[in-house]
Amino acid sequence: MKDFVLYCKSYSRDFLRLKRLIDSVKRHNVDQIPFYISTPASEKTLVDEVLGISDFQWVADEEIVAANPRSNLVKYLEMPGAISQQIVKAEFWRLGLTENYLCLDSDSKFICDFKKSDFVSNENVPYTVLHQNKELFQIAANRGHQNVGHDLRVEAERVRDLFKRVGPNFYCAPAPFNWSAKVWQSLDQRYLQLQGKSIWDLISHDYPESLIYGEALMKYHAIPLIAIEPLFRTYHYDWQYFLMKRLGENEKKLAKNYLGVIYQSAWDLDNHFGAKNKSLPSRVLRRIKRIGRYLQSYF
Repeated sequence: MKDFVLYCKSYSRDFLRLKRLIDSVKRHNVDQIPFYISTPASEKTLVDEVLGISDFQWVADEEIVAANPRSNLVKYLEMPGAISQQIVKAEFWRLGLTENYLCLDSDSKFICDFKKSDFVSNENVPYTVLHQNKELFQIAANRGHQNVGHDLRVEAERVRDLFKRVGPNFYCAPAPFNWSAKVWQSLDQRYLQLQGKSIWDLISHDYPESLIYGEALMKYHAIPLIAIEPLFRTYHYDWQYFLMKRLGENEKKLAKNYLGVIYQSAWDLDNHFGAKNKSLPSRVLRRIKRIGRYLQSYF
């Protein structure tokens, strides 16, 4: 078992973004930390064609699913991809490959050199991203996007209440998530198994994996909590990207404080792989709205 690895759960739609991530890992991975990527087994041929096989180790999503004796492959196939991918990420530890892993999204990229010591202590304890999201909430409030703070607070309170914790909301997001297998195992043994459940019954639209991990860590103390701020700069919304860019932010400047950057695939439409699944009028309308948000950044 390895001490620490990089891991990304992806699928074909994100393969152009994933290729960009792979290239950035190859360029900046000073300590040659092993890199694992999982996709559906049906996409393995496309993985080889688009991404090659020399710079990472591939694992089938189905292998991760099957590693949990209480999982259900049929349920996995029927579940919306936005939810099932969260569970696959959270279950990667079950393969027994590593004690800790940096869980990356395909829309991430490293922008400077990184080492194992950026993620774990000398005692191999992963640093935990844990903060109160005040910067994002304030920027959203300044720009009139009140629903951003409201929705995230409601979500955090829901998960906090599930673990019966009293106190302020904490967030272990945005990605990448610096996770310990011990924390996921403690959740399974001390919460899920006692209720006759599996993680497939827990993670959902209302209970996202990042919040569950943080609350499980604070509840069961499987590892020492060494808190850090987010590792990557994340542009959650196009209006946020336009605003920060107009204020002079770029990747060169970001590299002074962040290891990488995330351009959320929900709004970064130019890097989808494969045929477009939206009609031409729909794509045109979406572009017009995006231009409007760009212009709004000046007011």
